[in-house]
Amino acid sequence: MSVGTVMQFSIGELSRRTSVNIETIRYYEKIGLLPIAPRSYKGHRLYDNDLQRKLQFIRRGRKLGFSIDDIRSLIGIDERPITCGEVNKITAKHLITVQLKIDQLRSLQQTLLKAAKKCDQPDKKKCPIIDALSE
Repeated sequence: MSVGTVMQFSIGELSRRTSVNIETIRYYEKIGLLPIAPRSYKGHRLYDNDLQRKLQFIRRGRKLGFSIDDIRSLIGIDERPITCGEVNKITAKHLITVQLKIDQLRSLQQTLLKAAKKCDQPDKKKCPIIDALSE
């Protein structure tokens, strides 16, 4: 490889490098989250390190629970490059959503703990766990 050449690799290699399913990569291209990869003379998609970094960013953002629209904004697809203040605003909004989910999970945990404590007779016909879940 000569100096200044961009290393290109297949979608399978991109999938292996990023732990993102091939179908997910194709989906991200379809919805415009990733640019459509250029093709080799044989018609195979060709990816480079820049696309790999972008896909890693998308993967990490999705793991953290950011929506596709939020990620689209964070990587500046729709408009201009995003400012730090705009990133902070998106993150703050997401943090509120995460906190709400945590509160809901804590409430669920308490409900299940209370119901499980009431279930002290395994042969009983009426189950307090079923009753708690029905409320």
